[in-house]
Amino acid sequence: MADPKSKSKSKRWFVPSFGTGTVAIGYVLADYLQHVYPTWHDRLMPALWITLAVATVLRTPFYRHWSSELRAAPTFLASIVFMLLALLFEALSVRSVTAVLGLDWHRSADPLPDTGQWILLSLNETLPESIVSLLRAHLITLHHYLTLFVMLGFSVLFNSIKPPGLGLAARYMFTMGIGRILRTFTFVSTILPSARPWCAVVRYRVPNFPHPFAQKYYEPYKSDQNAISRLLQLDSAYADVKEYPEEFIPDWGKMNFLANFLRPNIGEASNWYNLLKKASGGCNDLMYSGHMLVAVLTAMAWTEAYGGWTSVILWIFVLHSAQREIRERHHYTVDCIVAIYVGILLWRITAFIWSKNDISKDKMKAKFEQVRTKLLRSAKDSDLDKVSEILEEIERAGKEKEGFSRNTVILFAFVAICFTFGCVIVALTLTSDG
Repeated sequence: MADPKSKSKSKRWFVPSFGTGTVAIGYVLADYLQHVYPTWHDRLMPALWITLAVATVLRTPFYRHWSSELRAAPTFLASIVFMLLALLFEALSVRSVTAVLGLDWHRSADPLPDTGQWILLSLNETLPESIVSLLRAHLITLHHYLTLFVMLGFSVLFNSIKPPGLGLAARYMFTMGIGRILRTFTFVSTILPSARPWCAVVRYRVPNFPHPFAQKYYEPYKSDQNAISRLLQLDSAYADVKEYPEEFIPDWGKMNFLANFLRPNIGEASNWYNLLKKASGGCNDLMYSGHMLVAVLTAMAWTEAYGGWTSVILWIFVLHSAQREIRERHHYTVDCIVAIYVGILLWRITAFIWSKNDISKDKMKAKFEQVRTKLLRSAKDSDLDKVSEILEEIERAGKEKEGFSRNTVILFAFVAICFTFGCVIVALTLTSDG
């Protein structure tokens, strides 16, 4: 006979409840109204955001776990710094990997054959028009995934997920940082031609000719079979390098070394930071997809922390995003497939930062058993000094784990809410164009 508790759990898993999950899916659908009923969208979205903000502020004083949030704050801040450094490294590499070969190469390079693109084109001819329109629709984009995670993090105030919320956020950003660094090492290792041949010419003003490094080690051997064969025999770059124009060196002061990687043109930018901001995305940062990494990490966080029927819908959104990345030729199929399993694996290995399974309770149990064993042994030996020492140790540990002062907690709660709201606004502003 089935356990009635397991039955109720399985029912709860599929039956919608009007909580965080319903609000999150409702937000995505409401935002899609901008493509269907713009007037409704313009009225509904501000009301939704105001309602969520007010609910969050009103709930803040009644949250009972600010002490655990405060303990998680250093890890959270360190994760932010780590992720920002990873994003900077990635941004420098995104331009560098396109600039190194010059625009002439990008104009002539053919996209790689992609069976995923072929399958989607064939499905356009066989599936009903309504299904094809749904597959083409921009149901969910990058800033939606980020918003969904923000909603998940704030849901800790409503006891929807296990505290601390900053622990979950720290895990998300730390995993994102690792994923971005691994992605950067991957796409700079082998330069793939963009699936959109016009991409580099439209987005960048890099020189037409290749970087001196590519002039010597790539250009003489890129298509000549005999030259490649001899290169393999000699295992040394033997060919003469053709004459090319000199590299432009800007006046960036101490950051001039970056010109060797970013390859600016005359009058393009007064400093390296403005140069990075000018491009609206990359062209050859393909393996693996950064957008899909964000989508998968959001789905993994949501599945572990919240679960339920909304997790299933979120994974459907992830698959929809993947086919759209391929359909619109932002990425090759392999880029999206690799991003999915890398995101899943990375999330699995960072459970030490935050986990739904309470690992700390298991550690406390083990520690309690150790103390209990010591006390019993000391009592049997009538060693009162040892018993007293153990009790003092327990008392000290208890004092260390006591909460912070009320004023400290109130101040931290105010700063945390304001800081998080600020980060959300900045992140959504920077990713509003997808």
